[in-house]
Amino acid sequence: MRRIFQSGWGVFLLVLIFLIIEFYTFIAIKTATQNTSRAVRIISYTLYIALSATFYISLFNITRLRDLPSDSFISKYFFAFFVGFFIAKLIVVLFLFLGDIIRFFSWLFLLLFPKKEMTPAISTQAMPRSKFLAQSALVLGGLILGTFIYGTRNKYRYQVRNVKLRFPHLPKSFKGLKIVHISDIHSGSFDNPEAVQNGVNLILQQKPDLILFTGDLVNDLNTEIVPYKSIFAQLSAPLGVFAVLGNHDYGDYHQWSSEAEKKENLNKLMQHIKDMKWELLMNDHVVFEKEGERLALIGIENWGAKGSFPKYGKMEQAVAGLDELKPALKILMSHDPSHWDAEVRPKYPDIDLTLSGHTHGMQFGVRLPWMQWSPVQYMYKQWAGLYQEGKQFLYVNPGFGFIGYKGRVGILPEITVLELND
Repeated sequence: MRRIFQSGWGVFLLVLIFLIIEFYTFIAIKTATQNTSRAVRIISYTLYIALSATFYISLFNITRLRDLPSDSFISKYFFAFFVGFFIAKLIVVLFLFLGDIIRFFSWLFLLLFPKKEMTPAISTQAMPRSKFLAQSALVLGGLILGTFIYGTRNKYRYQVRNVKLRFPHLPKSFKGLKIVHISDIHSGSFDNPEAVQNGVNLILQQKPDLILFTGDLVNDLNTEIVPYKSIFAQLSAPLGVFAVLGNHDYGDYHQWSSEAEKKENLNKLMQHIKDMKWELLMNDHVVFEKEGERLALIGIENWGAKGSFPKYGKMEQAVAGLDELKPALKILMSHDPSHWDAEVRPKYPDIDLTLSGHTHGMQFGVRLPWMQWSPVQYMYKQWAGLYQEGKQFLYVNPGFGFIGYKGRVGILPEITVLELND
C-alpha cells in the first residue's frame, strides 16, 4: 500500500479521493443551507473552510504533530479532531452518494417509463438533492466528530471483564486459577501517571494468581516506559508476571541511524522489562507444577498473518521439549490474534488457550452483551473477546493503552480476569 501511494498514480488517486470528499461535503452544506439567510450561509461556508484548512494543514504536518509532548493540548485533541473530522466527511459522502444513486435510478425509471404529462427531456437536475438528506448527513457527521472528541475522556476508563473458562482436563490443583490478562500498554502515548496508577491498582485488586501481558509495551522507543516503570513494577502475583513482545516493541516503525541502534533499543527495552521483575518469554515456555500436576505457559515473539506485520515468532522453538514434561493444559501468549487461525489451530491442536491483543478493537466500535462491532473486524476475524473453535479458545484483549487517537469510543481499555475451571 505504501508503495502505491509513493507512485505518481498513487498520489493522483489520493488527490482524486480527497476532491470527491470535498465536492460532496460542499454540496451537502450548500443543499442544507439553500433556504437560509445569506449570513447563515456565509458563516457555514467560512466555518467549513476553516475546519478543512486545519485538517489539511494537520495532514501535511502529521509527523511534527506526532512528536509533540504527549501532555500538550494539541497532542491530546489533534488526533480526535483529525480522525473524527475525516470520518464525519465520509459519512456525508456516503449519504449523498446513496442519494445520487437513488436519483439516478429514479431518472432512469422516468426515462424508460415516462408519464404522459412529462416532457421527453428528463434530467437529474429536475430531481434536486434532498435537503433533509443533506441536513441529516451533516448532523450525523457532527455527532461523529463530537463523539471522537468526547472519547478522549475514555482513554483511562479501565473496565474489568470477568471470563470463566472450562477445561475438562484441567488439573485439580489448578482449579479456580485466576489469570489477569492485559495487552498493548503503549506507554509512549500516556500523559497521566496518576490515571495509569489507578489502572495498575485495579489489576492488583483482582488478586490474580498469574499476570500475563501480551505485547506492545511501547510505541517505538525503549525510553517511553521509563516514566511509568515504577508503576508497572508494582504488578505482582504468586505465580509471577510474564510478558511477550508485540510488533511495536521491535522499533520497526522508527527511523534508526543504523541496525545496531535499533538492536540496542530492543535490548534496553528487554532490560526495562527485567527491571520490573516481569519474565519475558522469547519463543520459550515455563511449566508450573502443583501437587505433581503441570500447566504450561508458552510465549512467542510477534507473529502476524495480516498485512506486513513481522513473523519473529518461532513456535517450534517455543514448544521444544514441552511434550516430555506432559503438562495437562497449555496456554499460549501470542500478540497478534491472526496467528491463531494461521498457525496455532492447524498445527498445534493441543494449545488449549491462546491470549492475544494487537487490534485495540480499533479504539472505536460497540461492545454490548448481545453484539459487538468495530471496523477492525473487516481485517481481523477475531478482534476482541472470547472465541472458540472445537476445544481451543482464544481471548483477544482490546488493550490497556492507546495509540494514534488518544481516546476510545465504545471500546474501553480492558483488564481481563480469566478464571479456569474443569
